[in-house]
Amino acid sequence: MGLGFGPCKEFSMVKWRMRRRRTACSGGGSTGGRSVRMKIKRLQKLIPGGKLMQPDRLFLRTADYILHLRLQLNLLQALSKIYQPSI
Repeated sequence: MGLGFGPCKEFSMVKWRMRRRRTACSGGGSTGGRSVRMKIKRLQKLIPGGKLMQPDRLFLRTADYILHLRLQLNLLQALSKIYQPSI
């Protein structure tokens, strides 16, 4: 028996430090909040009319916009199959 030192003890200390670091970063600190705000701003630029929306409405509008784009894609694919020249 040892005194609790060795590879297992070092490994558990590394895991503990990583867990501590992860919770510190995701705990709503200035870095985490800034990252979310930057992502929301980027999303507001992508969605038509998104610059004037609050985040909760923006997320709903984003879901609608994604659905709209998927429907548009399906329609264009169907049209391309219809009008594709037959060889």
